[in-house]
Amino acid sequence: MPSEFMTAALAEAESALGTTSPNPAVGAVVVRDGRIVGRGRTQPPGGAHAEVMALREAGEAARGATVYVTLEPCSHHGRTPPCVDALLAAGVAEVRYAIGDPDQQVSGRGDANLRAAGVRVESGDGAAESARLLEAYLHHRRTGRPLVIVKFAVSLDGRIAAASGDSRWVSGPEARAWAHRERTRLDAIAVGSNTVLVDDPELTARPEGVVDPHQPLRVVLDSQGRISPTARVLRNGGALVVTTAASSAAWRASVVAAGAEVLEVPASSDGRVSLPALLDALGGRGVLSMLVEGGGTLLGAFFDQRLVGRLYAVIAPVIIGASKAPSAVAGVGAERMRDAPRLRDLTVERLGEDTLIAGVPVWPDATDEGGDG
Repeated sequence: MPSEFMTAALAEAESALGTTSPNPAVGAVVVRDGRIVGRGRTQPPGGAHAEVMALREAGEAARGATVYVTLEPCSHHGRTPPCVDALLAAGVAEVRYAIGDPDQQVSGRGDANLRAAGVRVESGDGAAESARLLEAYLHHRRTGRPLVIVKFAVSLDGRIAAASGDSRWVSGPEARAWAHRERTRLDAIAVGSNTVLVDDPELTARPEGVVDPHQPLRVVLDSQGRISPTARVLRNGGALVVTTAASSAAWRASVVAAGAEVLEVPASSDGRVSLPALLDALGGRGVLSMLVEGGGTLLGAFFDQRLVGRLYAVIAPVIIGASKAPSAVAGVGAERMRDAPRLRDLTVERLGEDTLIAGVPVWPDATDEGGDG
């Protein structure tokens, strides 16, 4: 378990999720004489990092104090000066950080620079908890791609809609409220063109029924150019429509006129949007996490290509039973049970009458963590 003060720093980090990309969501507290005198979290891009915010609140009380921070302090100039310099200027006596920063511009340099200046340094307190909070950032730094998080709501017999395609609602209000809160913590949310044509979703984050100040990038995969420029997902800007050379210039122009951005990527062998190319493009834009909500064809493609880094499955206590009703995950899938991915780091939670199962998919022959592609 993390120490009391690292737990406070972790809470600061969690509150910053979804607002800091491409920077990591980090939390810090300054402790003097056994009490917290400063708290801070990473600000949106261009703003101060967690350590600087905590030091500002602490003021002169930071001199001789201990700083608890959820990630190794940075030692390079980016949009802001190095946090190591701020810590040294404040005269802190000790820095305790949870995990090292794998970014090539940091990766041990922050630790080394602090030690060289005579600051006591310890690491490891709250390491598992910080790694979970920062899993998207850590994945992005390893692969250059966003962490793909798949989410679906299904009946007990694995259906996401009735035979007619009606899917409102499989899950209950508590599960839908949870989904909207989760959207506020993520950088992007993606669906395929079929979902837009059938459900016409907004894909906005609306916790408590109110549009949140932070909205994820709305991504629609439409290889052929099928969605209407009047689709709700295109309203109010902030949407990215990803297509291939198969879509027409006239359709692209209509989507741009509706306020969306169009991105062309190569097509895969089946003519659909290349998922690796999509992830490379989003990673290059600083997108750390992407929630994929459907439909079954798109989810199946992500699973078939082993691009899923985390899964959220909401199981509703309802039986649909129709043979023509769509399933949550299509695609080629596993030919034998021993080839099917299973979840590790499993958690189970009740959301009203529904059950949320979450975990990290691992394939039987995987040589490293799931989701690295």
